[in-house]
Amino acid sequence: MSNHPVLRLKPREGRRARAGAPWVFANELVLDAKVKALKPGTLVGLTSDDKEKKDFGLGYFNPKSLIAVRLFAAYGTIDQGFFEKRLARALALRQSLYDRPYYRLVHAEGDLLPGLTIDRFGDVCTVQITTAGMEALTEPLLAALDSVVAPKHVVLRNDTPSRVLEGLESYVKGDVGRIEVEENGVTYFAEPSSGQKTGWYYDQRDNRAFMARLAKDKRVLDAYCYTGGFALAAGKAGAAEVTAIDSSAPALALAKDAAAANGIEASFIKADVFEELEKLGGSGKKFDIVIADPPPFVRSKKDLEAGARAYRKLARMAAQVTAKDGFLLIASCSHNIPMERFAQECAAGLQRASRKASLIHQSGAGADHPVHPMLSETAYLKALVYAMS
Repeated sequence: MSNHPVLRLKPREGRRARAGAPWVFANELVLDAKVKALKPGTLVGLTSDDKEKKDFGLGYFNPKSLIAVRLFAAYGTIDQGFFEKRLARALALRQSLYDRPYYRLVHAEGDLLPGLTIDRFGDVCTVQITTAGMEALTEPLLAALDSVVAPKHVVLRNDTPSRVLEGLESYVKGDVGRIEVEENGVTYFAEPSSGQKTGWYYDQRDNRAFMARLAKDKRVLDAYCYTGGFALAAGKAGAAEVTAIDSSAPALALAKDAAAANGIEASFIKADVFEELEKLGGSGKKFDIVIADPPPFVRSKKDLEAGARAYRKLARMAAQVTAKDGFLLIASCSHNIPMERFAQECAAGLQRASRKASLIHQSGAGADHPVHPMLSETAYLKALVYAMS
């Protein structure tokens, strides 16, 4: 049993936790004055308050958060040795998948380390901590990372907006400047200390490869290109024409430099994607392949309806600039919109564009983004590829 404070589930509450999910919500717990007084990030044991008397193991607790307990271990000591075992497990999986050290090393609950994301770029690791519980364990975590991976540089990207919900401050520690990222035979540039998220999006690796296989001799449009992920993959695969749109000047600068480094000719446009798609549609411009990979339109459940309409609009406008017999990829990184709803909105958008299509590919993130089998929220990425008539 735990030497830590023990929290109890209310009778008949915690259905998902009882089934194996690692999250427990505040309204599922017995929260007396003593429990509410616990410091955010406190390690706790969890048990049920009924005849079953089930012990769930160790987690960390935050009375300020809707997700009050995140479970991540059986009873024991949470120290450097614990993190070394978890990191070694995560590293072994990635090394079995990839020949080069460019991947997501830790994907939070998917790697049994809730509140933690680590992306690896060769000898640079970007660490992002989103919860008070993991923040309190930063010291043994970083010591374990040094022991298991031994990166030359570590960047702490603890500036994600979700930290506010945990009562945490926002900060970035460590600056490595511009680095190279190797993926699918293409060299990209990233800035882990200042770019979006951890500086790069490994989650679309397999989807970029899929679209690149279709790109030879094709006219390609990459909307929301960021630092050129899909655009440069298509160019490297022999696309006849590559156009990329993004609203971020720093991201486009990295994309342009990467295009030059790879010997790829591409046109980069700084613009709002919806405005540019409207302009392209009005001009009659068509592309054989269109990729639309926007930022999350549904950041929380309250944004669902507005976000769903945005995906529908994006599908309509992207379809209007996709040539006959072309291909269209639409993606969502919003875990708050289920795949079924996302697919419905995309289908509605295609219909409003008066386009017929066949869904030929449906996917999520790459294998370095493992999904916790009892936590659908970890399967956040959705990508649909249509063959357009």
